[in-house]
Amino acid sequence: MFYLPLSLQALQHHQLPQVFKQEIKTIDARLLPLQQGLRYSSYANASNLSAIILNFKVEVNEILIKTTLFYTGIIAGCNCADDPTPIDEITECCDVLFTINKSTAATSVKLIN
Repeated sequence: MFYLPLSLQALQHHQLPQVFKQEIKTIDARLLPLQQGLRYSSYANASNLSAIILNFKVEVNEILIKTTLFYTGIIAGCNCADDPTPIDEITECCDVLFTINKSTAATSVKLIN
């Protein structure tokens, strides 16, 4: 769990999409299910994380934000001395659902497919 207070405040000013996309770049990437969302590589690299909001819904106690996260995955060899396989990166993406508590800004995220 982490907190997205700026996104919660932006809801009142009708700026949620812009603020949310910037704020998720500031959280610890280990709190996002990027590794679980890998499809084509073996290690998630969030150094160039970006997001597209698919939709969001404001409910009584929470804000639900369905998002596609884009990041890179690393394809690595076995790291043996004689392994000729170069380290390579590939673009990965996964769909997630962020749930922001409207009282506390406490946020959870889960992978959806």
